[in-house]
Amino acid sequence: MAKKENKMMRRRLANAYLSSIISISLVLLLIGIAALLIVNAGSVSRYFKENLQISVLLKDDVTELEAEVCRDDIGGLPFIHSARLVTREEGTEDLKKMLGEDFLTVFETSPVPLSLEVSLDADYVSADSLDKVVIPALKAFDQVDEVESQATLVEALNANLAKISLVLGVFILLMLFISFMLINNTVRINVFARRFTIHTMKLVGATRRFIRRPFIIRAVFQGLLAALIAIALLAGLLLILRRSFASLFEVFSAQTQLIVMGIIVASGVLICVLSTFFVVNRLVSLSKDELYY
Repeated sequence: MAKKENKMMRRRLANAYLSSIISISLVLLLIGIAALLIVNAGSVSRYFKENLQISVLLKDDVTELEAEVCRDDIGGLPFIHSARLVTREEGTEDLKKMLGEDFLTVFETSPVPLSLEVSLDADYVSADSLDKVVIPALKAFDQVDEVESQATLVEALNANLAKISLVLGVFILLMLFISFMLINNTVRINVFARRFTIHTMKLVGATRRFIRRPFIIRAVFQGLLAALIAIALLAGLLLILRRSFASLFEVFSAQTQLIVMGIIVASGVLICVLSTFFVVNRLVSLSKDELYY
């Protein structure tokens, strides 16, 4: 009978330990997502800004060879991230998709000029930089006829990025607080299930440090195991999302991913150890009668 009860007790402890590992892993996954957003916030903002394109229309008498020279000259400017030549054929095809196949029938010659698609360095994607630096520099080229700056779109992009950053910051802080509370409660329940063992150790004269030691060691391994599971889940999630947003995920460098992994491991171990430390100290201070409440 005693053996059967011991077996059942071990099974319950194993199930409780497994469930706590799973719970902590899911919470650490949330922490990992939050850390990924924080570490890569600047890179993601730069990605969106540098993918905002400005159209530079060239004069009608500019040849493709002259346009290529102009593209290279503009691409060499310090505030230019990239410059791509759009030929008349490409421009015509784009207009066909927008206006239909028959739109050219009203023109004797193709109305589509040579143009450049220019993207700026992220630091220059602002209304002031466009008006005072970018547009005057582009219009200074003899081949350039007109510059479509999209200043309204630039202002909207900067305003939305600022709002998103604020909302994201509040969300991440809230997520980290909830994550800490969930892990703390999970560890507390797991340790509280062994309160009578702690009380027995106290009765035979064990010091607090001696009582804490096995629980702290267990908490370290618990945090490490949960962190490894969380990292595996995060890697799987990123792999799935990368198939849909391949170009965006290029900003997530290997270095930042290693930093996020380190944050997950440190968070798992630190929170588990701190929670265990405080819970064990509290249980050691309880009297026998208080253990039942």
